[in-house]
Amino acid sequence: MPCPDGRERSLEHCRFCVHSRRFCLGDRWVPSPARAYCTLQRSTNDVDLSAVNAVECDDEKNEGFRSIMSVIS
Repeated sequence: MPCPDGRERSLEHCRFCVHSRRFCLGDRWVPSPARAYCTLQRSTNDVDLSAVNAVECDDEKNEGFRSIMSVIS
């Protein structure tokens, strides 16, 4: 998938990126595991990346991939 910074990224990157908000699975949107960890919800069901057909990203500054690990460490 193209990242706002212009690089091609895998869904694994999106799964662990602080900018990913939601994943589209067929006709429904599910919270990103990275975003769920950062919010009060703190948990989400595992996302079947093989079924994802879109990612909602809030990277408005074109920072590109930023790992959730940099936030939680």
